[in-house]
Amino acid sequence: MSLIVPPYPPARFTKDQPEVSASLRRAPENGGPPADYESFGLVKYHYLANQQDTDGDYGLYRVDIAPNGGGPGPHFHRAMSEAFFVLSGTVKLYDGTHWTDGQPNDFLYVPPGGIHGFRNESDSPTTLLMLFAPGAPREHYFEGMAKLGELTDEERRDWFIANDNFFIE
Repeated sequence: MSLIVPPYPPARFTKDQPEVSASLRRAPENGGPPADYESFGLVKYHYLANQQDTDGDYGLYRVDIAPNGGGPGPHFHRAMSEAFFVLSGTVKLYDGTHWTDGQPNDFLYVPPGGIHGFRNESDSPTTLLMLFAPGAPREHYFEGMAKLGELTDEERRDWFIANDNFFIE
């Protein structure tokens, strides 16, 4: 066993005594709350740990996509990484080069600037975890998608830029 430990980040908790601060969020099927937001009846977003919950460290979301529920095409983010972990079903994952069927327990990591996309093209629902680091106000993005049709082309472009979403033509 090596005694050399790789470096850890600086301590952020510096009180003398630990505190009770963990929180449990039960899944809807275990008596927890329903989805926090539903988009067009096709996508349900569960805000497991958002930017405010984690002091900006990360945002973690469970996303349930209906059969043939689609998803965003190739895009990238400048301010955050994004990671996908497939819980159930099949989801098309784009790694910047190829669309690949993501199956349960498959994982895709996308660093800032990495081109990616995802969509459900199957006849079955799919569920995945999405992790954004550092945390960003993605709830604003998810919930704002419903109003894009009300915006002019210029307003829509500005909205995507403000939400750190840059689509690849």
